[in-house]
This record gives sequence, structure tokens and C-alpha cells, in this order.
Amino acid sequence: MKPSEIENMTVEEIREQVREKKRELLDLRFQASIGQLAQNHRLRETKRTIARLLTVLNQKQRAAE
Repeated sequence: MKPSEIENMTVEEIREQVREKKRELLDLRFQASIGQLAQNHRLRETKRTIARLLTVLNQKQRAAE
């Protein structure tokens, strides 16, 4: 997910995406722990996507104040 896509989302949409990505990260970690994760790069990608989402969310919340 690109930062430009995230910036066009509403605050509620970003929060929902964060929840979804955190669930995905939990599943990926579980798969990695039992040795079923074939694409290890997805862990890093998901973490970075969550960080991007949270950064934009924080910026939007500060701008609203």
C-alpha cells in the first residue's frame, strides 16, 4: 500500500486497515513459528504497512486538533 493511497483514506478507514493488517501479521507470525510461511518477506512488508498507516493516522489526528 502506497502512502498516497493511505493519505486519501478517512481516519476510520485507516483504523480498519490497521486492525486488518495486525490480524494478518498475527497469522503470518503463527505460520512462521510452525514453519509453514513460504514468503518470509511478507512479515516485513506487513510491519512496514502498519507503520505507514499509523504514521498517516497520527498526522491526520494532529491536523484535526
